[in-house]
Amino acid sequence: MSGADARARLRAIFGGSVGNLVEWYDWYTYSAFALYFSASFFPRGDATAQLLNSAAVFAVGFFMRPVGGWLLGRYADRHGRRAALTLSVLLMCGGSLLIALTPPYAAIGVAAPALLVLARLLQGISVGGEYGASATYLSERAGREARGFYSSFQYVTLILGQLLALAVLLALQATLSEGQLAAWGWRIPFGIGAAAAVVAVWLRRSLDETASFQAARPAEAPLRQLLGHPRAVFATFGLTAGGALAFYVFTTYAQKFLVNTSGFTKAAASQVNAATLVVFMCVQPLFGALSDRIGRRPLLLAFGILGTLGIVPLLTALETAATPGRAFALLTVALLGVSCYTSINAVVKAELFPTEVRALGVALPYALAVSLFGGTAEYVALALKDAGHERWFYWYATAVVFGSLLVYAWMPDTKRHSRIAED
Repeated sequence: MSGADARARLRAIFGGSVGNLVEWYDWYTYSAFALYFSASFFPRGDATAQLLNSAAVFAVGFFMRPVGGWLLGRYADRHGRRAALTLSVLLMCGGSLLIALTPPYAAIGVAAPALLVLARLLQGISVGGEYGASATYLSERAGREARGFYSSFQYVTLILGQLLALAVLLALQATLSEGQLAAWGWRIPFGIGAAAAVVAVWLRRSLDETASFQAARPAEAPLRQLLGHPRAVFATFGLTAGGALAFYVFTTYAQKFLVNTSGFTKAAASQVNAATLVVFMCVQPLFGALSDRIGRRPLLLAFGILGTLGIVPLLTALETAATPGRAFALLTVALLGVSCYTSINAVVKAELFPTEVRALGVALPYALAVSLFGGTAEYVALALKDAGHERWFYWYATAVVFGSLLVYAWMPDTKRHSRIAED
């Protein structure tokens, strides 16, 4: 590869990854600042009811992800990966800007929560479409010998977006009073997200289209063509289910678990969670590069085996973790196992489908699996804890990961049987 080609590939990977970072920063900002803005969008009254309303709107956005996977996946396969990536970040920009500028309930009444719902619908469609478009773009732009390494940056930027949202929250908490944050300070991070999205749009508009798409014929009947690859669709759904559930258990839910079950303070739990996420982020390229050497299937099998054997003892040990150091060690071990999935899941799915339905094939089964298993993980865990059977959730998570392990054992190694390599 010439120096010019290498620089063009790095620019493409950077452009795709930076947009992904902005998307996930905006997505997590809602969750991080809900405590402060919920009173602005809903009638005055019980604070818990306001938070529940905010959580319900969050869930609406989450379950729009399959819709986004369908709409933007089709768009990417018909009009190009670059066009879909640009549209995705524009939708996220619009959602964040709408939240930042919407007047409070006291000023415009029911229009305030209605606009909040609209904003989350836009963001849900955006995030649902972003995954398929960026996974496809990064996988097609990366060279065959380093495809696992470059595509791993999708999860690097996903985690970094979450960490940046947390960093903005901590910075505003340190500089503004509680009253200022509740009155107007919560609008700042959404404004930052909208501005960053504009930069991401500019970067993505300058990206080169992938050679795979340029050489392919756009799908005229995408759903019919997608259903012509049932093994790939099933494999994408099945390999995602266990990985998505494990990811949400040991990242998003872990913070609440440390408080509600292990007995840590909220501050200590947040610090442990942030520290483990930093380690988790840094190891993604290492596992991605390893897959380029030994194949994708050994890593997926390692995740499936480690998850099946390790979830119950790890969560049981975490119940009685007496110090932040021990909690950090246990969660780090868990996330190293999860990294065998997260680092390569994007490239594995992209390698399963031909070019004409690749973005849709990656996005739609993934979004469905994430919504069914990842999006419900916290609710199932808390419901079982409330019923007095918390450890049943450990076995539920184990069963889902074991189901994915069966898929990993059945499917071929996509590094050696890649549909991208056929383009």
